[in-house]
Amino acid sequence: MSDSNRIDQCFAKLKSESKAAFVAYVCAGDPNMDECLKIMKGLESAGVDIIELGVPFSDPMADGVVNQMAAHRALEAGATFPGVLELIKKFRETSEVPIVLFTYLNPVYTYGFERFHIDSAAAGVDGVLLLDLPPEEAAKNADMRETAELKHIRLIAPTTPGERIPQLAASAEGFIYYVSREGVTGAQTSLAEGIAENVANIQKHTDVPIVVGFGISTPEQSATVAEAAEGVVVGSAIVRIVEQNASDPDVAAKVEAFVKPLVDGAKSV
Repeated sequence: MSDSNRIDQCFAKLKSESKAAFVAYVCAGDPNMDECLKIMKGLESAGVDIIELGVPFSDPMADGVVNQMAAHRALEAGATFPGVLELIKKFRETSEVPIVLFTYLNPVYTYGFERFHIDSAAAGVDGVLLLDLPPEEAAKNADMRETAELKHIRLIAPTTPGERIPQLAASAEGFIYYVSREGVTGAQTSLAEGIAENVANIQKHTDVPIVVGFGISTPEQSATVAEAAEGVVVGSAIVRIVEQNASDPDVAAKVEAFVKPLVDGAKSV
């Protein structure tokens, strides 16, 4: 991979400033492609460092109801993967904010694994988080071997066996996404226990930045996580704002207003 990858540049810059990254998740095409483009631009205006863009899928098994409904809204509005690529191309006309595609294997395999990587990179994508494709399985299947076009983000969870963490950490690119709690995505009233200790354990095995997500929904939680890791991920709490204002012409502005304090929280430590 080239050192020009936007994800690497982003973390290098933040490290020099002793700041944590703020990663925002939204579903591509939610509530429709035009409004989603405005939302992405609003996230940039709020100070988001990386955008995690969900690829709409009819069976998002790792997602809670909020993100499931976001995928449903996007699909109902006509979202397709080629449409997602066009959305990214339009965003790239004015922005260099790194983009990571958050997706399941099914839509990638249907589109064509190698083609997915090549076309995504050409559109302006920087990384991919394939939720249900373990790296060892990818290595066993010639038609699903990872290519150099995108950074391959790894997931590590509290339930990940200790002996597997070094393997996942060694193969990670861009950043490692530490899932702070068991279960599906969704905002929580309190943070999971042991985040700092678990992040420190992963850091023993890698120099790749670690970001923490699942359940973060307030500026205070954002600040607490930023003290323990190189980045903070907020998804469901943002998607809920989209859901609540899906038919509002000012939905992008409302998302930006919600996200700005979360970003400020992460940058306050």
